[in-house]
Amino acid sequence: MHLSRDVVLLITHSGDFFTIDRVAEALAKKGAQPFRLDTDKFPLEVQLTAHFDKSKSYHRLEYGTHSISTEQVQAVWMRRIWEPKLSKELAPQFREACLRESQATLDGFWDSLKGANWVDDLERINVAHNKLRQLRVASEVGFTIPQTLVTNKAESAREFFHQVNGKMVSKLLTALSHTMESTSFFLYTSTVKEEDLLDAESLRYCPMVFQEQIPKQLELRVVYVNGKVFVGALDAGVYAASKADWRKPGVDVGAWQHHELPDELVRRLQAFMGKFGLLFGALDFILTPSGEYVFLEVNPTGEWGMVERDLDLPISSAIADTLIS
Repeated sequence: MHLSRDVVLLITHSGDFFTIDRVAEALAKKGAQPFRLDTDKFPLEVQLTAHFDKSKSYHRLEYGTHSISTEQVQAVWMRRIWEPKLSKELAPQFREACLRESQATLDGFWDSLKGANWVDDLERINVAHNKLRQLRVASEVGFTIPQTLVTNKAESAREFFHQVNGKMVSKLLTALSHTMESTSFFLYTSTVKEEDLLDAESLRYCPMVFQEQIPKQLELRVVYVNGKVFVGALDAGVYAASKADWRKPGVDVGAWQHHELPDELVRRLQAFMGKFGLLFGALDFILTPSGEYVFLEVNPTGEWGMVERDLDLPISSAIADTLIS
């Protein structure tokens, strides 16, 4: 079946639900034709063909009963790119080659869509993922940020621990593989105790991020869509005993609440996202008991479904508007 109307390509994976469905529904209501591409289904269930000759190139994608060509795609929502699901029975070297070739083929397909309206551009997403760059830009636009140390030197980590009076958390600069088990002490933002640093020599193999632990009244998930801001707040007291990170599976976070950011913070947020050239981002802030907003990080493809679901915020509609504008 060929799709003829303006196609909006939704890049995701087969385990994705709710947010992807809400955006697809919003697009359909606005007269666009959503086309869902589950990247983990390539190459086994998705067929991709690229022809190049002297004057032009031609790309066609087939998934199930539907097919599209590059020329039909008006916009692209970059939600998730997942690793292909390949048989465990493949020889490891052959499997690795298949993964590399599949990724390179997809990269070529993304390149063929460079004339479409992306939310967001892949290169900009990759630049924005760097958490140290985020902290630098956050300071430049006037956000308050936590005192932060990145080091592979155990002695420096111990000194910083005493500098912040023993109120310290650790985190990673990069996301671990989505297939990784969530049992590691360092997978989520974790509170650091003095005994954790007694044997910190393993830092010489892998630098880590240490930050002062910010006192919390509320934790905020701020969803930015093309200048608009949608906010969900969690009462930090509800889950204070459950470790440092509300995103950890199994943590009962209580109910999401509506929250309005001060105008000045919204202006800084718009400037921050403008510096990265991003139309979308899911940002984390802490509101301290003294009323100060502290920036933690932005995820350029972060989660927002729980905020839309619980607070009935029109985030999916705003994303759809941005795609077809």
